[in-house]
Amino acid sequence: MNEPVASETYAAQLRRLAELTARVAAQRAEAHTWYAQQCAAADRAVAEAAEQVRRAEAEAAEARELVERVDAEAAHLWGELRTRVRSGGRLGDPPGPARDATGDPVPRLHGVRELLDRIRQRGELPGSANPLLVGCGVGGSIVAYALGAGARALGTGSGGDLAVGMPVLALVVTLLGPLVGLAPARLLADRRHAVLTPRPITLVVAAALVTTVLLLALTR
Repeated sequence: MNEPVASETYAAQLRRLAELTARVAAQRAEAHTWYAQQCAAADRAVAEAAEQVRRAEAEAAEARELVERVDAEAAHLWGELRTRVRSGGRLGDPPGPARDATGDPVPRLHGVRELLDRIRQRGELPGSANPLLVGCGVGGSIVAYALGAGARALGTGSGGDLAVGMPVLALVVTLLGPLVGLAPARLLADRRHAVLTPRPITLVVAAALVTTVLLLALTR
């Protein structure tokens, strides 16, 4: 037959069972807490990774936009350079980015733009062009005088109204001789990317006036 368990032993077993139950409950609570912390940390890591991906995508989109803008500006500046260089057809397509290029390209593009704007601003013809300007004035006056002489000859050989009108027309053409030389002088200034300022205009007109006066004096 089974012997009865002493009350003290039974009470001790109950206390031990209660302690074990409490320990298991504490460990279970600790496990739940650890699991919740791990889940929260994982959620934070996923959120941070998603934010980093979003920032990376935004930076990539901004970089692509910057590259497109820089390429478009570089192509535009290259086209302007080709229009200013006589051998622009030999320049070909705009060069690609240098492999060792660093830094922001926008300030460099602004510098190139300033240089092109500076080139676009026309200056004054140098003093070395004075002989050509004098030649323009002399040549213009000679051409005008020749046209006037032809008109006078036509009027002399004709009768009626032509005999009266052609000498007047010849005089007007001859007097306009000093202004005829301004046309080639303007072409000269354009070829040298300069402005026809009052100084070269005065030089052309003065040379043409002197030539016209000499021609009129010699043919009297």
